[in-house]
This record gives sequence, structure tokens and C-alpha cells, in this order.
Amino acid sequence: MNDMTPITTTLKDWETDQEVRWCPGCGDYAILKAVQRTLPQIGADPKNTVFVSGIGCSSRFPYYVESYGFHTIHGRAPAFATGIKLANPDLDVWLVTGDGDGMSIGGNHTMHVLRRNLDCQILLFNNEIYGLTKGQFSPTSRLGTPSPSSPLGSVDRPASPCAFALGSGARFVARGFDVSKKLPDVLVAAHKHKGAAFIEIFQNCIVYNKDRFDDFAKAKGVDSEQLWCEDGEPLLFDGGTKGLALCVETLTLKIVDVIDGDWKAAGVVVHNVKNRGLAHMLVDLRVSPAFADFPMALGVLYDDPRPTFEGAIAEEKARASQGKVADLGKLLAKGQTWTVEEKDASHGLME
Repeated sequence: MNDMTPITTTLKDWETDQEVRWCPGCGDYAILKAVQRTLPQIGADPKNTVFVSGIGCSSRFPYYVESYGFHTIHGRAPAFATGIKLANPDLDVWLVTGDGDGMSIGGNHTMHVLRRNLDCQILLFNNEIYGLTKGQFSPTSRLGTPSPSSPLGSVDRPASPCAFALGSGARFVARGFDVSKKLPDVLVAAHKHKGAAFIEIFQNCIVYNKDRFDDFAKAKGVDSEQLWCEDGEPLLFDGGTKGLALCVETLTLKIVDVIDGDWKAAGVVVHNVKNRGLAHMLVDLRVSPAFADFPMALGVLYDDPRPTFEGAIAEEKARASQGKVADLGKLLAKGQTWTVEEKDASHGLME
């Protein structure tokens, strides 16, 4: 077993000697620094930490973090992460993927790692485009997105990663964006969660989908378009002058004005991270056309732990071996067996 005692490190301890090879201005740089700032904060140990990725721009991530890492095959990072965690449950496993790698070819693997509830952090970088293969539309690209594969605009309806995660049975779902100062807080909360923690991170692709998220995810000037959700706090935004209340007639959220800070009088909903129904409503805001005028819900949207996959496997293994003694000889002799007896070598030979 590995020693899980938190250790003291700095951001520099998590930087490698590898040249970071993303396009200048790519949002991946900001996400990398956010992760490298988070790891010392949680007391992570480089010798006990593993980053696993698939294929895509985001999947170069393991090269740039001073820890163990696996750059695997397209869409299959969850399968590798599962094997790593089952082989050594004490390891701290981080899975890095993108909207193409994790939602298209790897969608099936993402679904199963979430429903199984493997204890790991899943960072899905969503830039709504295929960056590595030169700008084709991805599963999360919006209707009408022009690209080399859709010069007249994509006609595919986009998938919502957070809605997908909830539908797959995820017990932790959160959102952030690349240049947000609050992203490390989201990563800390994800690491604290025991089980599969899914974080969608909006990431600016400076070359093929530039400024796609500027309406709510710029570093400055768009705070009014962000709804940062915090457990036990009212769902307020735009400096506390607006909030979200429940519309009883339609059982959906609605925007209400908050007068003189009296959010209770306005009927503003208090966020509860264990309320799965509320999480489903929050992930639709601004993403679904019906809620296009709403702020983008960010932060921890859902957090309700349950037993982990590797924990269940360990318990099953313990039950299976209870009261039994390991004996390879008996195992090999179990079932249909027979004995070959040696006879006279000359028997049956012609003289």
C-alpha cells in the first residue's frame, strides 16, 4: 500500500522539462497551470499521482505534469484508468480528455466509467471543435458551426457533456472554464469527492474556434453571465441583483429580480448539490435553446457520493476468498482430470 499522507509541494514540483507544445494563446495552458496549482493545495504526491489521456490536443497533458502518465489510444483513456485503479486503488488517478475524444469515439467508455463510479477525476476540455485534426465540427459543436467538414454549417445537434454525465449516472458533475480564477476550487472539490468526478472545462481554441465562449467565459467583463453555484447558497448572479426561482406552472427555472438584496422575497432557490433534479435543470441553462438567455451555470452542480467501483471489486474479492486457502495444485486438479500412467516402452512394438 502507498502512503497517502499529504506532502508539501509547489507548482514548480509539478512542472516537467518537456516543451509545452500547444498553440500560443490556447486555453490548455491556463488549465495546465490551474491543475499544477491545485495539486500542491490538495497535498498530492507526484509518486502516487497518475494522469491518463487519450488522443487530441488536451491529451498531451501527461507530458507536462511531473508525475506518472499514460498517453493512450483514442477514446480509451477510461479503460486504462480503470485498469490502473483496480491494479492499485491507492493511486490518485486523473483522466484528461476532450469533447471529441471523450464524447465521440470514447463516449461509450466515458459512460461506463461514470456509471461504475471509478474513483478518479475526469477533466473534459470542451472547445466545441476538433483541434488536432484541423477544425472539423465535434459532438459539442453548435448548430451552424462552419468547418472544413461542414462549410455550410453543421446540422448536427450538439451533445451536452454535463447532461450526458448525469444521464450516465455520474455522482459528481461540475463546470469551469480555462481562465477562471475559480477553476482550482472546482478541481479541489472534485478531488475531495470519493468516486468519479466529472468536470467540463470550457476551453478556447485560438485557431479553429476562437472566442466561442466569450459571451460568458472571458477573464473580465462577463461576470453577469456567470452563475457560480455553491452548496447552501442562493442561486444569484449579476452582482446579486438577479436570481433563479422555480416556476411552478412549468417546473422549470426562471430569472427574477432581487430588490435590495432580499433574495428570499424573490423566491430564489438555494443550491443543494445533492438535488439531482436541480442539477438537471442547471446544466440546461444557456446550453439548451429554451434557456439561451440564462447565465451559464458553473461550479459544483451535483455532488452525492456512493460506493466506488474499485471498492466493490475489493469487497467481492474478499467475500470470494473468505475461509479459503490458496492452493494452486487443488485448483489445477479441480473438475475433469485424468492420470496418464507410464507403461513398458517395449510394449506393443513389433519384433
